[in-house]
Amino acid sequence: MLIINVREGENIDRALKRYKRKSINTRVIRELRNRREFTKPSVKRRKEKLKAEYRLEKYGER
Repeated sequence: MLIINVREGENIDRALKRYKRKSINTRVIRELRNRREFTKPSVKRRKEKLKAEYRLEKYGER
């Protein structure tokens, strides 16, 4: 669980922004989404391979 201490005189919006940034950096949300359902290792590899091909095609050899 992430804990954010609200500093004295700090705006609540600023504290929320710090919380969001901290949650993104620790990849909590991404881990929760990945654990919703089990994906077979072969499917993971296939997705990663397709992603790499897309990246190479789009940003690769210029």
